Amino acid sequence: MPLKQTIEIEYKNALKAKDKTKISTYRLILSSIKDLDILNRSGPNKKETDDEDIKKLLKKMVKQRAESIDIYKKNNRTDLLEVEQNEYNILTSFLPKQLGEEETKKICLELISKLGASSVKDMGKVMGELKKLHSDEVDFAKAGPLIKELLNS
Repeated sequence: MPLKQTIEIEYKNALKAKDKTKISTYRLILSSIKDLDILNRSGPNKKETDDEDIKKLLKKMVKQRAESIDIYKKNNRTDLLEVEQNEYNILTSFLPKQLGEEETKKICLELISKLGASSVKDMGKVMGELKKLHSDEVDFAKAGPLIKELLNS
């Protein structure tokens, strides 16, 4: 089932359950998807919005929530932190599970040895291959510094 359809079903279930947090988050997601649809229909590269586009959008929204959560933790704003954390949890439920640090490190080590990368100059090669093979499972904000560290050692 397409991702957009899944989100719409979840939204309808939240409406029936009168869950205000989920309702507002799903509305936010669906509104962003609608904006993406409009953007994809106009402009030079006309295309239908697919699951990959929606995943990119959700990743962007998750990243925004994560940044907000960090700021709210630093400033002891538990009221706002709770709202952002709930939105973060709902958004991440639609994305593939991210690998932990150990699994990411193992994959990076395998790629480095497979590609014969030996210095930081080869980082682009390793990152490119990592994106090709594991774009959904790896958090690239964490993988970048990890690869740099592995190549330096």
